[in-house]
Amino acid sequence: MAVRGREARGGGPRGRRRAAGLLLAALLTASACTAPADPDTFLTTGALDATLERRAAAVLAHDPAGYLDGLAPDAAKLRAVQRTELDRLADVPLKSWTYDVKDITEQDGQWATADVELRYRIAGYDTAPVATRRVLELMRDGERWYITEDRPAKGSSGQLWQQGDVEVVEGEHSIVLGVGRSEDELRQVADTVDLAVPAVSDAWPRPWNRRVVVLVPDSVEDMAGLLGSPEASYRGIAAVTTGEVGGTGKRPAIADRVIVNPQAYATLGSFGQRIVLTHETTHVATRTSTSTATPVWLSEGFADWTAYRGEDRAADTIAPELAEAVRSGRTPAELPADPDFGFDGDPAKLAAAYEGGWLACELIAERWGKEKLIAFYEAVGAHDGRDGAVEQALDAVLDTSPEQFTADWRDYLATRLG
Repeated sequence: MAVRGREARGGGPRGRRRAAGLLLAALLTASACTAPADPDTFLTTGALDATLERRAAAVLAHDPAGYLDGLAPDAAKLRAVQRTELDRLADVPLKSWTYDVKDITEQDGQWATADVELRYRIAGYDTAPVATRRVLELMRDGERWYITEDRPAKGSSGQLWQQGDVEVVEGEHSIVLGVGRSEDELRQVADTVDLAVPAVSDAWPRPWNRRVVVLVPDSVEDMAGLLGSPEASYRGIAAVTTGEVGGTGKRPAIADRVIVNPQAYATLGSFGQRIVLTHETTHVATRTSTSTATPVWLSEGFADWTAYRGEDRAADTIAPELAEAVRSGRTPAELPADPDFGFDGDPAKLAAAYEGGWLACELIAERWGKEKLIAFYEAVGAHDGRDGAVEQALDAVLDTSPEQFTADWRDYLATRLG
């Protein structure tokens, strides 16, 4: 604008020549300031892939020199940390370890930042990989790029081997990886899971891997780190199962992990520990039939139904919070909603939600039969979304409506708990 203004005021050819000169100078200066760096100095996805492929091969071969080769030579702290992490993986039977470069987010020719996904599988257990996002910082030295930092991406969870030396115990149907736990303790967990797997297979006679991976960290703080969540959410929770559900219930299983809270788990007797691990194993077994369409009352209720199935325990012993509510005239009006299962809420409300889901599945199994309960679970999970999933399955499988089923459930609570 300023150049054109001068040209307009200058009038004759001299003014126009001066304006043209100023414009040319400005363009040349701008061009010099914004000229791109030599593209040959940029980190490419292909070059990073090659570096990470060598790094992955070194993990599987347990080759420290190869694993550290991609790290900056003067990054002493990073090299020491990653050498220690590699040593901790020595007893973990890895089937695969790969990196997938998602994006190179920043670079200027000498420095770069990349978003990658680490995927790994445990031999004999994982039918698909565990996936976790990482951020790599890299620098160029001569013709090579070196990793200067390797950290979890925002919102990603940590890995067990980053917390300490990993002890590995294998059972008939299980592998238990622990940090800071004795071999005897891990063996007891493996034995309990080995009892759970046949019980779950009897309740859920559908194809599943029948192999369970259990992680036992050193503390509830470390458990929260593996889950990428606040510690307070899990203080009273004995175990949780991680995994990815599909949108239609037809996707292959995605590397489930049962993660034990060692403090809470240790307070349970053998009965409670068996119930907890059978419940969590049920989540592993039903994963391919569980989807975003499945309400939490059904997934958690079915897992509790499986765990308590065949146990000689009175209903009010299993469901004390709900029994108190029913006896005091506070029978719930509706089945538990998803938010009722939040770990960071009222523990009594959480317990009542689990109990309500369990008794809903008990009602279906008692009135319609085990096969109908399984068919109902599958029908809900196979729906293409949450809206209408339960309603359509109630109609198609159980020949009832949501209103009638809720009324039947409330009557069932009064019968079993009143």
